[in-house]
Amino acid sequence: MREYQKMVIKMMEEHKELFDNFPDIHREYMLNPKEWQKLFNQYGREVVEIIRDYERRLCSNMATGKYGLFSQNLSEKFWGLVRKTFPKIDFVGVIQSS
Repeated sequence: MREYQKMVIKMMEEHKELFDNFPDIHREYMLNPKEWQKLFNQYGREVVEIIRDYERRLCSNMATGKYGLFSQNLSEKFWGLVRKTFPKIDFVGVIQSS
């Protein structure tokens, strides 16, 4: 198992309650964005904050020098795995108009 995969698993285990509840909200948001937008953004902000923290942990030692490109690729793989679970994660904080 790759390091970024381990980090996603670790993140979800260490914040189990939040990551157990968010998929239901995410699914409902996908079906009815306008109705679920407020709750999705509320929970989503916390989820994204945690995801970014774990991304920093994963990439922090490689961000400088000759490993900078590797760090960027690692970050993309990490977020790609997160997006497989939560395809609309990039919509957290987006306000849809009527």
